[in-house]
Amino acid sequence: MPPREAYDHDVGKLFLLAAALPLLDLWLLFRIGRSIGFWPAVAFVLVMGVVGAWLARAEGFRVLRSWQASLAAGRLPDEGVLSGVLILVGAALLVLPGIITDVLGLALVFAPTRRLVAAGLRRRIATQVAAGRVRVVTFGGVAPTREPVEDAIDVTPPRDHRRLDS
Repeated sequence: MPPREAYDHDVGKLFLLAAALPLLDLWLLFRIGRSIGFWPAVAFVLVMGVVGAWLARAEGFRVLRSWQASLAAGRLPDEGVLSGVLILVGAALLVLPGIITDVLGLALVFAPTRRLVAAGLRRRIATQVAAGRVRVVTFGGVAPTREPVEDAIDVTPPRDHRRLDS
């Protein structure tokens, strides 16, 4: 398991990004507003949001139909769950006002760039799993290995659902 400092460092990066992105987006919006005018800049952000939301919805339904068709044919879906999650993240970014979030959201919703991002994420996750920094935990069903896990906690409720302290 990674040291606590590594986790805190990652959380710090995410916090810095969450704090800096809106400020950078606002600065960029003002710069663009000075160049093309205030109302055209606002219209650009609104149109990007509407078009992006429509595209996210269309792509989401396309991926869902692809999953359903693959499962009905008895094979694994071509586009996995990661693609669906990236579309969801892209749609959320498109809803946020700002140029940078719109560009990032469109990149995640647009199929070719989403596939590139998904491939990069898969490689990163695979290296993290191989290095032992990520552990896969399953609940129910057959465990992937038969080796006992020492630090597992059994959260199965007792068969008798009455209060134990009465």
